[in-house]
Order: sequence, then structure tokens, then C-alpha cells
Amino acid sequence: MKPLTLFALLIFLSAGTWVLTWSPMTVRKVQETYYKAIGPFLQSGSKIEKFSRDFVREVEHSENLQRKLEAIQADYGELKIIEGRFRELERENVQLNQALGFQKRTTFDVKAAKVIKRQPSTWWDTLTINQGEKSDIGTQLTVLAEGGLVGRVDQAFEDISNIILVTDESCQVSVYVEGSPEKGILSGEPGEYGTTPLLRLRYLSRNAAIQKGMKVFTTGRGGIFPPDIQVGTITEVIPGSYESEAMVKPSVDLQNLSVVFVLAGDDTVEQVEDPEP
Repeated sequence: MKPLTLFALLIFLSAGTWVLTWSPMTVRKVQETYYKAIGPFLQSGSKIEKFSRDFVREVEHSENLQRKLEAIQADYGELKIIEGRFRELERENVQLNQALGFQKRTTFDVKAAKVIKRQPSTWWDTLTINQGEKSDIGTQLTVLAEGGLVGRVDQAFEDISNIILVTDESCQVSVYVEGSPEKGILSGEPGEYGTTPLLRLRYLSRNAAIQKGMKVFTTGRGGIFPPDIQVGTITEVIPGSYESEAMVKPSVDLQNLSVVFVLAGDDTVEQVEDPEP
């Protein structure tokens, strides 16, 4: 055995022997001193242990809350989707009711058709409907909606048709201004998606007795559009040196079209469109 180890063992045995010689009172005093010395540490340890238990419970509680929150958020997302669909159906229902009301009120023989396609790049030029030649729809037929004129059929296929809107530059309509002798040619103006373009009314007299708020109707010239269909309302009068012009707001909400009505061929007027009224 190494000398150092032997020396430590002798010290330990001596100390143990010396402790055994203590009286009971001395032992109790030593114990009291020991417990007083380590008491604060035991209390601190107890607090730390309690804090640890509380912390673990809080973490578990937070995790439960997080799971509940995630479940609530998922339910909220589903409810938003359902609400959005409900709003869409509600809007479609209102539009269909308006369309049915228009179909009952109109004196024309019309066929209802649903708008099935529109392109952002040609939003104010064309749209596609779900009726075609199988439904006796042909080219150049007038297309109406709640409020008045939408445009005309440009191409008719077996089950679908392409419609040129009144806001397209190529769609020209002979019109008159209600409450005045003024007549002119109405055509579309370039517009951007999301904003309704105005129509330009040309060939008015130099001192045209018209003003903002007057309504514009078709004359029936040209054999495409029947007479007395509302096209829009004047928003601005532009005087000129030789003739005046006016800007016209379409009477139909072309931005949100979902249902349109195509006039039967017998309702058109067989005349040749004059270049000027």
C-alpha cells in the first residue's frame, strides 16, 4: 500500500474513533449545526424542484394550448372557405334572380346563356357563353343583360359562342340621346382590367343640346341592334369646332356579367348601317 493512501486511511480511522468518543449532547449539537448549515440549500432545492415541476406543467399546458390553437385555426380556415363559397352562391343567386326578372319583363324573344370564359387581356372586348348553334344562336345576334345592351354574337359554334362587347372598339352602335334630336355612333374606348371603360359618342351637332345624365338608346339602324335598347348614360359632353362628342357610361355592369340573353333572329332589323346618323 502506498504511504499516502495508508496515511489517509489512518486519519479516517482516527477521526471515526474520535467521533465515537463524543457524548450524545455533542452529537446533537453537531447535527443541529449541520442542518442549520444545509437548511437554506435544502429549501432552495425544494423551491427549484417546485419551480421545475411548475415549469414542466406550464410547458405541457402551452403545448396543449398550441395544439388547440392550431385546431381552431384549421377550423377557422375551413369556415372562411365555406363563407367565401356561400358569398359566391349568394351573389350568383342574386344575379340569377335579376336575370329571371329581366327575362320576364323584356318584350323580346330571348335565350338565356351563362358566361363561361373571360380573359383578363380582353376583358372589355369579348366573352364566351355556353350556348351555340345547337340553341339556334348565330352571328350578329344582339346580346342583352339587366340594364340594356351587352354587345353582339361574333362567332357561333356548336355549343358555345363568342360575344363582342359594346366596350370593344370594333363594336359600333347607332344611337340617339333621349330628350334631344341628337344621334350619333357609339363605340368602345380602350380600358384596363378592373376599371369600366367609357364609350365615346361621335358625330353630334356642334351645339348639341345634351347634358350629363341623359340616357342613350339604340336607333335600330343597321339590322343588328333593335331600336330603343338602352346603352348607357352621358357622363361628359365635349364641344368641338365642327361637331361635339360625349362620353357614355355603359348601362350594364359589364365587370360582373354571369348571365346574358341572346335575342332571336326575328327581333333584329333588316337595314343597312349608315356610317353617320
